[in-house]
Amino acid sequence: MLKFTCCNEVRQFSDVSQAQLLRGIQRGYERECLRIDRHGQLAKSPHPLALGSKLTHPWITTDYAEALLEFITPPSSAPGFPLEFLTDIHRFSAQQLEGELLWAGSMPCKIGLDADIAIADYGSTNAARFKMVYREGLGLRYGRAMQTIAGAHYNWSLPQEFWLSLRDCCGGAPDLQDFIDQRSFGLIRNFLRYGWLVPYLFGASPALCRSFLQGHPSDLTELVAGTLHGAYATSLRMSDLGYQNHAQDKLNIHFNSLAEYTDGLEAAIRTPDPYYAELGVRDGAHWKQLSDSLLQLEAEFYAPMRPKRIAPNGERPAKALRTLGVQYLEMRLFDLNPFIDIGIAPEQSLFADVLMLMCLFRASPPITSREQSENDENKRRVVTRGRQPGLQLLVHNREQPLRALAHELFDDMAPFAAMLDTAYGGQRYQQAMQDLRLRIDEPERTPSAQVLDAIKRHGGYFNFAFEMSKTHTQSLQASALPANTLAEFKTSVQQSLGAQQQLDAAPQEPFENFVAAYFA
Repeated sequence: MLKFTCCNEVRQFSDVSQAQLLRGIQRGYERECLRIDRHGQLAKSPHPLALGSKLTHPWITTDYAEALLEFITPPSSAPGFPLEFLTDIHRFSAQQLEGELLWAGSMPCKIGLDADIAIADYGSTNAARFKMVYREGLGLRYGRAMQTIAGAHYNWSLPQEFWLSLRDCCGGAPDLQDFIDQRSFGLIRNFLRYGWLVPYLFGASPALCRSFLQGHPSDLTELVAGTLHGAYATSLRMSDLGYQNHAQDKLNIHFNSLAEYTDGLEAAIRTPDPYYAELGVRDGAHWKQLSDSLLQLEAEFYAPMRPKRIAPNGERPAKALRTLGVQYLEMRLFDLNPFIDIGIAPEQSLFADVLMLMCLFRASPPITSREQSENDENKRRVVTRGRQPGLQLLVHNREQPLRALAHELFDDMAPFAAMLDTAYGGQRYQQAMQDLRLRIDEPERTPSAQVLDAIKRHGGYFNFAFEMSKTHTQSLQASALPANTLAEFKTSVQQSLGAQQQLDAAPQEPFENFVAAYFA
């Protein structure tokens, strides 16, 4: 079988003139981050007013918990902009905290009892209440502790000029959006096959506080008092203890086509689940969840990568995707790097660019149920014991060494690193790939190994993460923003608060009508 869909594609876009089209790649980050108090406990305070309205601010919001900040960078074709802007968001936000800190790790620690974790409050409007009820449902279904885990998402899209040239090169669907959709889903399928490389190279959550499990059993062993770990784990965040639990195993959502994917989502938000029905949707006037379906909303589906479309006028994501097609991709496998003040290293986006281009150009047959099980098992092995000497992964039902497979993938990615360096000039991508490749045969270079070493030195995960949290927050607070940047953030805060006031003052229909209209 051909490794790549069309040999001419790789050759054509390695040419200087065609490679320039890649300069139009749009990138952005979403970074989650817990607020903690000065003792390292989960912050009990409301979202700081100085950060604006979490419902309407474009860059600073919350995810699940009231204390779980989410920082969002606008998309940009300038490669360095996302991390530069994200750094500014961190500086501004840290400087508005009064005695609180930004937690450095993906896995939370002293969060208290599940019932004591406050979900985010977005205001009094139906839209705000909708968001809150959805989060209450997540807590009911999966537990609130799981919703305090933090990570980073990488948003990525290719420019229209690139898609036109790619279609002209080797042919495809005559309608450009249909072509984009087909190739985007091919990219996603390959990412499901090879995305295990991400937690191996960048996983940074090999341990957690015993208190996080809240008495639930696990296969983890004690590293030091109060800290449990997997000796060779890379990303417990992406294991069954984190986002990838078994609650969604019964979902029938696949990535073999846009229609199949959106049909699966539609079915999931309309198919009742007996257990969720038993939990109940409402208790009198109080809504406990939005529905008793397998999924309350499409966003509840946890996938390593998701096709996205900004939905116009509040349209449901699956419907917007089905009618308008894929706009960008959201890669969701990055842990927070606790050694870095913004949680993300520059080489992460360089690697992601190369990996996603390789996944786009590589032949991508449909994924059968057998192969999906194989892909899931490979990811499970890597996140729980990726650094284990001699670890084997599955390829067509045969065990093969992880290291050999990783080196082969780096060989396959080499032309795309060169392609991007041709587009932007210099050797930045190829140098990053050379440096990252060392982690295959020297797993002690990986963040997960370095985190375990640091935990041992500090006498526990909490001690390590709390020390990093203090160091990073204080450093961010001490780094003054340029006057124009500070003014821009302060203006954005006031504008968001004004927008919130306007929404709160508008008349609202009965909430049950609002919910029914959304799902109609």
